[in-house]
Amino acid sequence: MTPERFAYLADAYGADLQRWPLAEQGAAQALLDSGNASAREALHAAGWLDAQLDSHQLAFLDPALARQIRQSAPRRASFWSRYAGWLSPAGLVGVGIAGVATGMLVASMSVPLPMVSAEVLPSVFDQGDAQVIFSVNAEDTEQ
Repeated sequence: MTPERFAYLADAYGADLQRWPLAEQGAAQALLDSGNASAREALHAAGWLDAQLDSHQLAFLDPALARQIRQSAPRRASFWSRYAGWLSPAGLVGVGIAGVATGMLVASMSVPLPMVSAEVLPSVFDQGDAQVIFSVNAEDTEQ
């Protein structure tokens, strides 16, 4: 391990070698045991920073200030209260359109259409020898 790598790891993980990646711990300890001055200096700087961070105390928040902040925040409207003004009329219009379409479909299926003639048209598989199979005309039904 180089002293530069050691300094980088000390900045990233702190002075406690137990927090370092397992693959780096052995090489870091070997560099420290060899008496490298820059490694000891990097470890000392990381230890100072760790001590500063550990000694920092958070300021406690005044409960009245927290309540005031919470009350001043804008209220989020729920989905239904946000769209209730137009969702209800849109639903009624949609149901009405669906009812009209269903009524037209049922009415068109129940009215029998007069069949004047029915022919079998030539298919692409007939190779040109299609014949009229069935023909019903109004004149043929009178006989």
